[in-house]
Amino acid sequence: MAALIWLIVGILLVVAEVLSGDFVLVMLGAAALAAAGVSALGAGELVSVLVFAVTSLGLIVGARPVLKKRLQLGSGIKMHHEALLGSRAVALTPVDEHSGQVKIGGDTWSARTLDGSVIEAGEAVTVVEISGATAVVIAAV
Repeated sequence: MAALIWLIVGILLVVAEVLSGDFVLVMLGAAALAAAGVSALGAGELVSVLVFAVTSLGLIVGARPVLKKRLQLGSGIKMHHEALLGSRAVALTPVDEHSGQVKIGGDTWSARTLDGSVIEAGEAVTVVEISGATAVVIAAV
């Protein structure tokens, strides 16, 4: 009976990980599955709890940081505003050090120049920074 409970808890934690994506619940789920395994082999409740605790701690402290680092570095894909850095855009309105608008890809962004220069509408620019919801640009060379 205890093995079945550990199994159900383990599966529920692994499924819940899909929603959180932080690699904590999957580690706890794997530990619960390990506890289910030793419980199914006839170990007592205390041994099952100890296996769960040691496995959880080991996975969270040992495996989780390695997995997170590997997944963050492994893709090589820039996400969110990082993907815009270095991209070309077109000034829709004059852009100065305080205001303006540019079109990046198919999206319109508020913009300002990095160096205080004025870029006229229709000129090409390069995105050098994203500051909040504002693209910081320079004239394209």
